[in-house]
Amino acid sequence: MTLLVLLWICWCILHSLLITATVNRWVRKKGGFLQGSYRLAYILFSCISLIPLLWYQYSLPQEVIFSWHGSWRLVQLGLLLYAAVLFYTGKKIYDTDFFLGISQWRDYCGGQPDRETPFSSQGVLGYVRHPWYSGGLAFLWGLGSLTDVTLSVKIILTLYLVIGTLLEEKKLKQELGLAYLEYCRKVPMLIPRFSRAKTEND
Repeated sequence: MTLLVLLWICWCILHSLLITATVNRWVRKKGGFLQGSYRLAYILFSCISLIPLLWYQYSLPQEVIFSWHGSWRLVQLGLLLYAAVLFYTGKKIYDTDFFLGISQWRDYCGGQPDRETPFSSQGVLGYVRHPWYSGGLAFLWGLGSLTDVTLSVKIILTLYLVIGTLLEEKKLKQELGLAYLEYCRKVPMLIPRFSRAKTEND
């Protein structure tokens, strides 16, 4: 299992390094084909590199530590419903094509100028700044039984998502400036408000 932990840590570090602000600035400076294809290639690499890692994880013998049963299933259902709502409402606001790199590739092929980092505080973004990260954490812990193997993986991925959120925050503050700082003052990062915040975009 030590090997699995090391592999997951390496995957998380590589996944984060490839999308840091430093790398993004370098890609923008190079421009052209690299900038048009980088995000799309990054998403494809991330998904493809997960396949052997997950295969290896589920090939290992595992001992169940905790399983969702009885009234605990209500907690599991709550976590999964929470994740589904945040994924869905986030998708309604986010530019999914931009997130996947499709817009950047389309712009490159069409000779369009570079796009600014999209920023919105509409919809669910008036309740929480990072709905997909927040939903991802709930989904991670609500999915499946807890075993000696998956416990380690869930802890690593929880740290990865939290650190990833903080790195994303740093990048957005650098790119968007005072507008994003004011937004951060009104809207929580991962735990949603009960009422929607009034922002400049309203």
